[in-house]
Amino acid sequence: MSNTKTKKFDVIESSSSKPSREQAEDAVRTLLAWAGDDPTREGLLDTPARVARAYEEYFKGYGNDPEEYLERTFEEIEGYDEMVVLKGIRFESHCEHHLAPIIGLAHVGYLPNRRVVGISKLARTVELFAKRLQIQEKMTAQIATAINNILQPRGVAVVIEAEHHCMTTRGVHKHGVSMVTSSMHGGFRDMPATRKEFLSMIGNPTSRAS
Repeated sequence: MSNTKTKKFDVIESSSSKPSREQAEDAVRTLLAWAGDDPTREGLLDTPARVARAYEEYFKGYGNDPEEYLERTFEEIEGYDEMVVLKGIRFESHCEHHLAPIIGLAHVGYLPNRRVVGISKLARTVELFAKRLQIQEKMTAQIATAINNILQPRGVAVVIEAEHHCMTTRGVHKHGVSMVTSSMHGGFRDMPATRKEFLSMIGNPTSRAS
């Protein structure tokens, strides 16, 4: 199967050139030795296999398409057209620069346009993009764009607040610092009152960060 990407959502399929599990485990052994330890000692013998399995979990978002989650919608909503908000979606991702964890919360809102989607699908969409190597700004935009393009609502809002371990456990070692990013489409971008209502509903993390 060839390595392909959609223009909208960067869906990355498995490639025949993808390294084998054996090659991945060998790479872990190399890193262990480079760090100064002995990959053949008892405590590290199974570490390469464990790391490979962990990577399968950490990065399972590759190859998945958000459309699989968002395409099934419900139209029997009795004319409901106020915002739908799912807040406090915990996620775990990894920084593409240092492979360090990014741990935080995502808040997602949209203004229905005659149809709604199951709320678990919003959480799954966040998870899909989180389970890839990321930078927070890109992840925020990806989630908002996917929901906007697939659901075609009257507006989409995504706010993410997260702690980056590449900043807390290395480098400047600044603990307790969170980064806040947002992406707004439609009514949330064009109507300040709507944006203010959404930020109020999620606890206005932009105010907490200031």
